[in-house]
Amino acid sequence: MADDHAVTLYSGAAIADTKKNPFSLKVGMAQMLRGGAVVEATSVDHAKTAESAGACCVIVSDPPPPSTRRGISRMADPSLIKEIKQALSIPVMAKARVGHFVEAQILEQIGVDYIDESEELGIADENHFINKHNFGVAFVCGCRDLGEALRRVREGSAMIRTQGEIKGLGNVAETVGSVRNIMGEIRVLNNMDEDEVFAFAKRIGAPYDIVVQAKQMGRLPVVQFAAGGIATPADAALVMQLGCDGVFLGQEVFDCDDPYKRIRAIVQAVRNYNDPMELAQASSGLDHAMAGLNLDDNRFQMFGSGDAY
Repeated sequence: MADDHAVTLYSGAAIADTKKNPFSLKVGMAQMLRGGAVVEATSVDHAKTAESAGACCVIVSDPPPPSTRRGISRMADPSLIKEIKQALSIPVMAKARVGHFVEAQILEQIGVDYIDESEELGIADENHFINKHNFGVAFVCGCRDLGEALRRVREGSAMIRTQGEIKGLGNVAETVGSVRNIMGEIRVLNNMDEDEVFAFAKRIGAPYDIVVQAKQMGRLPVVQFAAGGIATPADAALVMQLGCDGVFLGQEVFDCDDPYKRIRAIVQAVRNYNDPMELAQASSGLDHAMAGLNLDDNRFQMFGSGDAY
């Protein structure tokens, strides 16, 4: 039987026993977002646009500083978070720095529905993540491989964000690589016998009981979303067909002439990711709406190279 910090399993499915296992309640809250798009917003107007376009959740962040100002990215202004929360009927998520449990305490106090312990912000503690079991709100954490994902689940993360590029360039290659990496490791795990699982858990640095759960379920034991470089309906459908449960859309989704049309198209692609006809319809007529993400000479990347030319 799994302990109080793990997901209880039966016949390969997660079961929510909120009396014996409070973590399962958080997992259930995260599962409510499955099949949707979480949109990053920096203002009330952006948040309302995302909601009207069909976003399942809005994640609040501060507007990016001018290019002449550089510094540490932190938790968004609580007053902005509260203003957006009052204006929307969908769940609201906010970011806290890695290891900064006081920022998480503040966010829980003002009533956010989810907290993203985000590596995109400045790191507050280089050696420790937040003990998410100390909070009543569901947490989201990022990862790029299976070991990292399962370690975050042990710490109490109810959703995993498979992370790709964080520069807002619309390059989905890193995200696809991370998703394939995790799914490939899970396929390898599924074919192992019990003796091999011990060695595998040690090799990837993950708790043995959580590794066993992933093997039983044939997937991560919590909801898995993809983030980074998802700029088109086809990008969203790609990561969904690879096994993700939903997508995160960054601030750059608003850097175009018609952000509503663009978000709506991606939302429809997530909902109908296995229907080529629906995907073709969602992808049609987006050139104008996608103008803000067309690559120019300064953002061109050579295939197989991580450096911009």
